[in-house]
Amino acid sequence: MKSYKDKINIEKLPKHIAIIMDGNGRWAIQHGLDRVGGHHQGVDSVRDIAEAAASLGIKYVTLYTFSTENWRRPKDEVDALMSLFVETIVKELDTLNKNNIKLNAIGDLKSLPGENYLKLLETMEKTSTNDRMTLTLALSYSSRWEIIDAVKKIGSDIEIGKLASADISEKIFETYLSTHNIPDPELLIRTSGELRISNYLLWQIAYSELYFTNVLWPDFREEELYKAIVEYQERERRFGLTSEQLLS
Repeated sequence: MKSYKDKINIEKLPKHIAIIMDGNGRWAIQHGLDRVGGHHQGVDSVRDIAEAAASLGIKYVTLYTFSTENWRRPKDEVDALMSLFVETIVKELDTLNKNNIKLNAIGDLKSLPGENYLKLLETMEKTSTNDRMTLTLALSYSSRWEIIDAVKKIGSDIEIGKLASADISEKIFETYLSTHNIPDPELLIRTSGELRISNYLLWQIAYSELYFTNVLWPDFREEELYKAIVEYQERERRFGLTSEQLLS
């Protein structure tokens, strides 16, 4: 059977793919495991997708890893997720460096438990010179948190005279977002069949192509990624223009 990879036009790859990794819990239930077992399996998908994206030439992948709302989940699950996070960060360092992948993170990172925060910073530092692809983890992140945080920073700069309110534009506002050094995603993928954005990169996905799949995240591997990219490349991206304007 021919792989979707063979259908991909390498000249028209999205530079940045954002992913809402959903379905770990449901996958675990289907396989007779507890929810944490699903999260463990999801880590394998992260590794597979990161390596596949890097090999294609995708420059940025951003994963919705843990939202601000996830803190409200049962304490046992949150504790297990945090433990898994530390374990994974340490274990995957060699894989990141082998694949020349830079680790980045966005979100309210200081709200993470101390050990998690320090391990994250350490791994980011040890991969900081890698330049094949940037893998960003959205941790303790929500888009509303990010936008409010940006507004607070803008307000502070106005107070000290560093910025005038009349000078605020979309371009200026974007410099205050946690993604200020990352291009907006051209493609947003959500797994598990849910049809919502869940407070993820709301500013950044204004013109992103949205791709929803019923595949649960632990089953979302490289062939599913290739399929999403093929569908993305079949779409016409108009950015508010008409088809005729694009052809002129």
